[in-house]
Amino acid sequence: MTHANCFPQDTRRGQNNADGFGIGFYTDPKLGAAPCLFTSTTPAWNCTNLQRIASKTASHLIFAHVRATTEGTLSEDNCHPFCHGSLMWMHNGGLGGWKHIKRRLGGRLADKWYMGVVGGTDSEWAFALFLDTLERMGFDPSSQPEDGFGPHILRKAMLKTIATINELIDTIPGSVVASENVDTRSLLNFALTDGHSVICTRYVSSNSDEAASLYYSSGTMWEASNQQQAGGQDYQMERSDKGADVVLVASEPLTFERGTVTYPWSPLPLSRPPARAAYTSLDPLFVISSHSLFGFTCRGGETNHWSF
Repeated sequence: MTHANCFPQDTRRGQNNADGFGIGFYTDPKLGAAPCLFTSTTPAWNCTNLQRIASKTASHLIFAHVRATTEGTLSEDNCHPFCHGSLMWMHNGGLGGWKHIKRRLGGRLADKWYMGVVGGTDSEWAFALFLDTLERMGFDPSSQPEDGFGPHILRKAMLKTIATINELIDTIPGSVVASENVDTRSLLNFALTDGHSVICTRYVSSNSDEAASLYYSSGTMWEASNQQQAGGQDYQMERSDKGADVVLVASEPLTFERGTVTYPWSPLPLSRPPARAAYTSLDPLFVISSHSLFGFTCRGGETNHWSF
């Protein structure tokens, strides 16, 4: 997390994410289904407590996010991941025409989801819209089901959320878009989990513009290598069989290893409107892969790390 943030491999965005960070992870079920969150406005590479906690923390599912401010002030309230009950949410990108749709988006929400927004980011408002959508589908976002909501339900709610965002943007009058030069493009790289299933999206609402990058890698072990990099210890993905015990998803590759026992990163397929999803099966994990969504159901003992 600190190395990729301080020494990015993909420099097209031309910036380091120095406006805070957050990690979220699930602990012993006896402590409850809600994840543990740790957020800070300190740059990730400058936080000694992050290194201390990380070296003594074990979890089957971890979310990590480093922030570059686009909406909202420098505040812990604006640091991802966002959480409600057992659900955790991260976002890389932005909602098109945000200042012109914020009021209408808020007006669609039930009071409890509207009042639950504590920060000032479009990302948190998108999470509130997802929670409202999930509830309208007949599922209580606060219920923390023992086995999670299931990938089918989370996938459907995610697709509905993206569709609603697009509908709101479409209501911006063309005259306003032209006169105020409103950027209506949405970059919606969302990551969502209930502690059992994970849904990731790589979506751009434009038919011509490039989406934000997103990659994944899987194998049987993610371990320290014999090499050192400028930011500290280097790691590599190992695969000793056909299993996928460890899954990493990140905005850019964390390593560029090559060889017979290491496996490279693959870009997540790009989605353009309309967002759609198809199901495929990949042993030993059930995978949702499509033009817009990519996800896993987690089993005991497996490690999953999702970094934006």
